[in-house]
Amino acid sequence: MSSPSTESSRPKVVVTRDLGPDVMPLLRARRDLDVVTWPENRVVDRNWLLQNIPGALGVLVMMTEKVDEELLDAAGPSLRVVSTMSVGYEHADLPELAKRGIKFGYTPDVLTDAVADLSVMLALMASRIAGEVISLVQNNQWPTVSWAPFNLCGYQLSTSRTSPKRTVGFLGFGRISQATLARLIPFGITDCIYTANPSSPPQPSRDEQLLKRHGLNSLRRVDMDELARESDVLFVLAPGGPATRHLINEDFLRKMKVTSVLVNTSRGTLVDSEALAKALREKWIWGAGVDVVEGEPNVTTDHPLVKEPRCIVLPHVGSGTFETRVGMATLAVQNLLAGIDGGSNMPAALDLRNKL
Repeated sequence: MSSPSTESSRPKVVVTRDLGPDVMPLLRARRDLDVVTWPENRVVDRNWLLQNIPGALGVLVMMTEKVDEELLDAAGPSLRVVSTMSVGYEHADLPELAKRGIKFGYTPDVLTDAVADLSVMLALMASRIAGEVISLVQNNQWPTVSWAPFNLCGYQLSTSRTSPKRTVGFLGFGRISQATLARLIPFGITDCIYTANPSSPPQPSRDEQLLKRHGLNSLRRVDMDELARESDVLFVLAPGGPATRHLINEDFLRKMKVTSVLVNTSRGTLVDSEALAKALREKWIWGAGVDVVEGEPNVTTDHPLVKEPRCIVLPHVGSGTFETRVGMATLAVQNLLAGIDGGSNMPAALDLRNKL
């Protein structure tokens, strides 16, 4: 573990991970700054952070670091900006940041393509019972399986002669949802339905453009009941937080088709894990693919979703491509430096005015 930083005449910034050879030079090029970096490739030690942050102008954190009153008190009045290398910001006390006048940067949009790719991958894996069939090979059971016309079959994501209509549903219809829809079009998706925040106004011109661009039969905003009933594949891509907790619950899942698939690549809190496990166990739906789970990373082999063979569980790797992580780290550094320099040019600053 690294010891607290030595005294320096230069103003200090604290970085809670080494951001690699493509990004760290952006920080080191600032000769006017003392860049104090946690040297290990693991979650920063809380005591190290509390010891090193006093007097810092800025701090760059990951989702694993709680930006709370304790940390902000330790930093003191010098702190101008907190930059997080993440899209989510549940780990930051936004009202406390707003009260102290500290700017907050995050990294939206950079991971759109990576998460959209992974969402489609999970839909394919869940539809084709990938968890079950992969386990046959890994557990040396393939030689014991007798071939039969309908053994090890799943459902196509694509349309077919017997299934000429495919409806994809989205809980939330932002950039990632729209990027996911674009990737699904070559599979022959015919219809798209979605829900949005009730306070969000309808966007008929955007929907009409997407309808024409993708050659869909229909693209409609619907209520939660219709979303559940009509979706062949449902993608959960809405923000986390108290307002969206357990939107996917037992009541919702019971309304879905027995052939439907649910994919969650947004926040684990949106889906009631116990209800989803029950839905899979009792075959209310066909399958599920989740990259996020409520309570993560405390998800072990005894977790109800991990126990379900029709559920693909990934350890929150939606942004896990080299291209995306470099992009996120670069944006986080840009936010940090701009925040130190006054904040007016931060490329992705969260508006905290309504957080007081």
